[in-house]
Amino acid sequence: MKIKAKIRRDMAVVKALAKHPMETGLRKDKKTDKIIPAKFIKELVCKHGDKVVYHADFGRSVSKNPYVAFTFAGAKKGDSIAMTWTDSDEETLTVETVIK
Repeated sequence: MKIKAKIRRDMAVVKALAKHPMETGLRKDKKTDKIIPAKFIKELVCKHGDKVVYHADFGRSVSKNPYVAFTFAGAKKGDSIAMTWTDSDEETLTVETVIK
């Protein structure tokens, strides 16, 4: 996952690219003709300190490598944020970055 965060006009602007295959469970493998098991991001959460500043529940219809952008107030340069996704197999990935 790639995250960029900057302060603009007293707001933190966050842009994130969550690299994930996002399989729906409805497609077939062309070589084996078997269904590719579903594997998609269910939840994406961003925290600034202990406060959740962004939360999204995704489903199987979201595209591969989803991109999200959002803003929130109360941050300053040098603060860190942590973004975590949890997928349908309960695997998680957390990435932290410093706000510039």
